[in-house]
Amino acid sequence: MKPMHPLKIGIIALLLLQTGCANNSAANFKLSHLAKSDIDSVTDMHIQEVRKLSQELTIKLYKRNPRELSKAPPGTTIQKRLDQIFSDQRLHGYSELNGVKSTAAITLSFNEAFEGDRVFALMAGISSMLYAAYNYQDEFYILDEIDQQKLYNSARNLESVSWQLNNRKDINGERYILSNGISATGIRNLSYERLFGKLISLQDMMALLIADTTNRNITRVVQSAASMTFLPI
Repeated sequence: MKPMHPLKIGIIALLLLQTGCANNSAANFKLSHLAKSDIDSVTDMHIQEVRKLSQELTIKLYKRNPRELSKAPPGTTIQKRLDQIFSDQRLHGYSELNGVKSTAAITLSFNEAFEGDRVFALMAGISSMLYAAYNYQDEFYILDEIDQQKLYNSARNLESVSWQLNNRKDINGERYILSNGISATGIRNLSYERLFGKLISLQDMMALLIADTTNRNITRVVQSAASMTFLPI
Protein backbone atom coordinates (compact mmCIF):
# COMPACT_ATOMS: atom_id res chain seq x y z
CA MET A 1 0.00 0.00 0.00
CA LYS A 2 1.23 3.54 -0.73
CA PRO A 3 2.72 5.46 2.27
CA MET A 4 0.39 8.09 3.70
CA HIS A 5 0.94 11.62 2.32
CA PRO A 6 2.49 14.02 4.90
CA LEU A 7 -0.51 16.35 4.54
CA LYS A 8 -2.85 13.49 5.45
CA ILE A 9 -0.76 12.80 8.56
CA GLY A 10 -1.05 16.48 9.49
CA ILE A 11 -4.82 16.42 9.10
CA ILE A 12 -5.08 13.30 11.25
CA ALA A 13 -2.88 14.86 13.95
CA LEU A 14 -4.96 18.06 13.95
CA LEU A 15 -8.20 16.13 14.22
CA LEU A 16 -6.76 14.08 17.06
CA LEU A 17 -5.88 17.23 19.01
CA GLN A 18 -9.39 18.57 18.46
CA THR A 19 -11.00 15.42 19.77
CA GLY A 20 -8.78 15.44 22.87
CA CYS A 21 -9.14 12.56 25.23
CA ALA A 22 -12.89 12.20 24.86
CA ASN A 23 -12.58 9.25 22.55
CA ASN A 24 -9.81 7.40 24.37
CA SER A 25 -12.32 4.98 25.85
CA ALA A 26 -13.72 3.92 22.47
CA ALA A 27 -12.52 0.32 22.12
CA ASN A 28 -12.91 0.20 18.34
CA PHE A 29 -11.60 3.68 17.61
CA LYS A 30 -9.08 3.97 14.78
CA LEU A 31 -7.10 7.14 14.15
CA SER A 32 -7.36 6.65 10.38
CA HIS A 33 -11.16 6.98 10.57
CA LEU A 34 -10.73 10.69 11.29
CA ALA A 35 -9.31 11.25 7.82
CA LYS A 36 -12.06 9.44 5.93
CA SER A 37 -15.12 10.85 4.22
CA ASP A 38 -18.27 8.80 3.69
CA ILE A 39 -17.26 8.00 0.11
CA ASP A 40 -13.83 6.85 1.34
CA SER A 41 -15.49 4.37 3.69
CA VAL A 42 -17.75 3.15 0.89
CA THR A 43 -14.74 2.75 -1.39
CA ASP A 44 -12.92 0.72 1.27
CA MET A 45 -15.91 -1.60 1.58
CA HIS A 46 -16.03 -2.07 -2.19
CA ILE A 47 -12.32 -2.92 -2.25
CA GLN A 48 -12.79 -5.51 0.49
CA GLU A 49 -15.74 -7.10 -1.30
CA VAL A 50 -13.93 -7.13 -4.66
CA ARG A 51 -10.97 -8.86 -3.01
CA LYS A 52 -13.20 -11.44 -1.32
CA LEU A 53 -15.04 -12.28 -4.54
CA SER A 54 -11.78 -12.46 -6.52
CA GLN A 55 -10.34 -14.89 -3.99
CA GLU A 56 -13.49 -16.99 -4.14
CA LEU A 57 -13.27 -17.05 -7.93
CA THR A 58 -9.60 -18.09 -7.79
CA ILE A 59 -10.35 -21.01 -5.49
CA LYS A 60 -13.28 -22.19 -7.62
CA LEU A 61 -11.25 -22.04 -10.84
CA TYR A 62 -8.41 -24.06 -9.33
CA LYS A 63 -10.81 -26.71 -8.07
CA ARG A 64 -12.36 -26.88 -11.55
CA ASN A 65 -8.94 -26.88 -13.25
CA PRO A 66 -6.53 -28.93 -11.10
CA ARG A 67 -4.33 -29.48 -14.17
CA GLU A 68 -3.38 -25.80 -14.05
CA LEU A 69 -2.11 -25.93 -10.48
CA SER A 70 0.01 -28.93 -11.45
CA LYS A 71 1.91 -26.63 -13.83
CA ALA A 72 3.00 -24.42 -10.93
CA PRO A 73 6.36 -24.81 -9.16
CA PRO A 74 6.57 -27.90 -6.89
CA GLY A 75 4.83 -27.49 -3.54
CA THR A 76 2.52 -24.73 -4.74
CA THR A 77 -0.91 -24.83 -3.10
CA ILE A 78 -4.05 -22.82 -3.77
CA GLN A 79 -3.32 -20.79 -0.64
CA LYS A 80 0.17 -19.98 -1.89
CA ARG A 81 -1.34 -18.87 -5.18
CA LEU A 82 -3.76 -16.60 -3.31
CA ASP A 83 -0.85 -15.10 -1.39
CA GLN A 84 0.95 -14.40 -4.67
CA ILE A 85 -2.03 -13.05 -6.56
CA PHE A 86 -2.97 -10.55 -3.86
CA SER A 87 0.56 -9.53 -2.88
CA ASP A 88 2.64 -6.50 -3.91
CA GLN A 89 3.35 -8.32 -7.16
CA ARG A 90 0.06 -6.77 -8.34
CA LEU A 91 1.97 -3.50 -8.52
CA HIS A 92 5.30 -4.70 -9.90
CA GLY A 93 4.28 -7.60 -12.14
CA TYR A 94 4.64 -11.35 -11.73
CA SER A 95 8.06 -12.89 -12.38
CA GLU A 96 6.45 -16.24 -13.25
CA LEU A 97 4.59 -14.42 -16.03
CA ASN A 98 7.73 -12.62 -17.24
CA GLY A 99 6.73 -9.46 -15.41
CA VAL A 100 3.33 -8.93 -17.03
CA LYS A 101 0.23 -8.00 -15.08
CA SER A 102 -3.29 -6.62 -15.54
CA THR A 103 -4.84 -7.12 -18.98
CA ALA A 104 -1.54 -8.38 -20.44
CA ALA A 105 -1.64 -11.31 -17.99
CA ILE A 106 -5.30 -11.96 -18.82
CA THR A 107 -4.45 -12.10 -22.52
CA LEU A 108 -1.61 -14.52 -21.74
CA SER A 109 -4.01 -16.94 -20.06
CA PHE A 110 -5.81 -17.42 -23.40
CA ASN A 111 -2.63 -17.58 -25.50
CA GLU A 112 -2.25 -20.88 -27.38
CA ALA A 113 1.53 -20.84 -26.90
CA PHE A 114 1.40 -20.30 -23.13
CA GLU A 115 2.40 -23.46 -21.24
CA GLY A 116 2.13 -22.15 -17.70
CA ASP A 117 -0.64 -22.01 -15.10
CA ARG A 118 -3.54 -20.36 -16.94
CA VAL A 119 -5.64 -19.85 -13.81
CA PHE A 120 -2.74 -18.01 -12.20
CA ALA A 121 -2.25 -15.82 -15.27
CA LEU A 122 -5.97 -15.05 -15.44
CA MET A 123 -6.51 -14.24 -11.78
CA ALA A 124 -3.18 -12.42 -11.40
CA GLY A 125 -4.30 -10.29 -14.33
CA ILE A 126 -7.78 -9.65 -12.92
CA SER A 127 -6.42 -8.86 -9.45
CA SER A 128 -3.79 -6.40 -10.69
CA MET A 129 -6.28 -4.80 -13.12
CA LEU A 130 -8.77 -4.16 -10.30
CA TYR A 131 -5.93 -2.95 -8.06
CA ALA A 132 -5.01 -0.42 -10.76
CA ALA A 133 -8.66 0.70 -10.99
CA TYR A 134 -8.38 1.73 -7.32
CA ASN A 135 -5.06 3.56 -7.86
CA TYR A 136 -3.08 0.66 -6.36
CA GLN A 137 -4.55 1.44 -2.93
CA ASP A 138 -6.21 -0.81 -0.38
CA GLU A 139 -7.61 2.09 1.61
CA PHE A 140 -8.76 5.64 0.84
CA TYR A 141 -8.59 8.94 2.76
CA ILE A 142 -9.98 12.45 2.35
CA LEU A 143 -7.29 13.73 -0.01
CA ASP A 144 -7.28 10.63 -2.23
CA GLU A 145 -8.88 10.71 -5.65
CA ILE A 146 -10.26 7.88 -7.76
CA ASP A 147 -11.06 7.82 -11.47
CA GLN A 148 -14.61 6.78 -12.34
CA GLN A 149 -13.52 5.91 -15.90
CA LYS A 150 -11.01 3.33 -14.69
CA LEU A 151 -13.72 1.68 -12.61
CA TYR A 152 -16.11 1.65 -15.56
CA ASN A 153 -13.44 0.30 -17.93
CA SER A 154 -12.55 -2.49 -15.51
CA ALA A 155 -16.21 -3.58 -15.46
CA ARG A 156 -16.28 -3.78 -19.27
CA ASN A 157 -13.04 -5.77 -19.23
CA LEU A 158 -14.53 -8.22 -16.74
CA GLU A 159 -17.48 -8.72 -19.09
CA SER A 160 -15.02 -9.62 -21.83
CA VAL A 161 -13.14 -12.04 -19.57
CA SER A 162 -16.38 -13.77 -18.62
CA TRP A 163 -17.16 -14.27 -22.31
CA GLN A 164 -13.64 -15.56 -23.04
CA LEU A 165 -13.93 -18.18 -20.30
CA ASN A 166 -17.11 -19.58 -21.80
CA ASN A 167 -16.12 -19.40 -25.44
CA ARG A 168 -12.36 -19.21 -26.06
CA LYS A 169 -11.00 -22.62 -27.15
CA ASP A 170 -7.64 -24.09 -28.10
CA ILE A 171 -6.75 -25.82 -31.37
CA ASN A 172 -8.30 -29.04 -30.06
CA GLY A 173 -11.64 -27.37 -29.46
CA GLU A 174 -11.26 -27.42 -25.66
CA ARG A 175 -11.78 -24.39 -23.49
CA TYR A 176 -8.54 -22.98 -22.13
CA ILE A 177 -9.97 -22.71 -18.61
CA LEU A 178 -13.06 -24.59 -17.47
CA SER A 179 -15.75 -22.65 -15.59
CA ASN A 180 -19.50 -22.79 -16.20
CA GLY A 181 -20.85 -26.09 -17.47
CA ILE A 182 -23.56 -28.72 -17.42
CA SER A 183 -23.27 -31.86 -15.29
CA ALA A 184 -23.99 -35.38 -16.51
CA THR A 185 -27.42 -35.08 -14.93
CA GLY A 186 -28.18 -31.90 -16.88
CA ILE A 187 -27.74 -29.46 -14.00
CA ARG A 188 -26.21 -26.15 -15.11
CA ASN A 189 -23.40 -24.66 -13.03
CA LEU A 190 -23.44 -20.89 -13.47
CA SER A 191 -21.69 -20.02 -10.20
CA TYR A 192 -18.68 -18.55 -12.02
CA GLU A 193 -20.94 -16.31 -14.08
CA ARG A 194 -22.64 -15.11 -10.90
CA LEU A 195 -19.28 -14.20 -9.34
CA PHE A 196 -18.34 -12.21 -12.42
CA GLY A 197 -21.74 -10.55 -12.33
CA LYS A 198 -21.16 -9.44 -8.74
CA LEU A 199 -17.71 -8.06 -9.55
CA ILE A 200 -19.04 -6.19 -12.58
CA SER A 201 -21.91 -4.72 -10.57
CA LEU A 202 -19.55 -3.55 -7.82
CA GLN A 203 -17.29 -1.78 -10.31
CA ASP A 204 -20.19 -0.18 -12.15
CA MET A 205 -21.80 1.00 -8.92
CA MET A 206 -18.51 2.44 -7.66
CA ALA A 207 -18.01 4.24 -10.98
CA LEU A 208 -21.48 5.81 -10.72
CA LEU A 209 -20.92 6.85 -7.09
CA ILE A 210 -17.61 8.54 -7.91
CA ALA A 211 -19.05 10.24 -11.01
CA ASP A 212 -21.97 11.56 -8.98
CA THR A 213 -19.78 12.72 -6.08
CA THR A 214 -17.27 14.52 -8.29
CA ASN A 215 -19.71 15.72 -10.97
CA ARG A 216 -17.64 14.02 -13.65
CA ASN A 217 -18.96 12.07 -16.61
CA ILE A 218 -18.31 8.49 -17.59
CA THR A 219 -17.44 7.90 -21.23
CA ARG A 220 -19.51 4.88 -22.14
CA VAL A 221 -17.86 2.53 -24.61
CA VAL A 222 -19.46 -0.15 -26.77
CA GLN A 223 -17.06 -3.07 -26.62
CA SER A 224 -17.39 -6.48 -28.25
CA ALA A 225 -17.18 -9.18 -25.58
CA ALA A 226 -15.43 -11.43 -28.09
CA SER A 227 -12.57 -8.96 -28.52
CA MET A 228 -9.29 -9.56 -26.75
CA THR A 229 -8.64 -5.82 -26.84
CA PHE A 230 -9.21 -4.48 -23.35
CA LEU A 231 -10.03 -0.93 -22.28
CA PRO A 232 -7.19 0.99 -20.60
CA ILE A 233 -7.02 1.21 -16.83
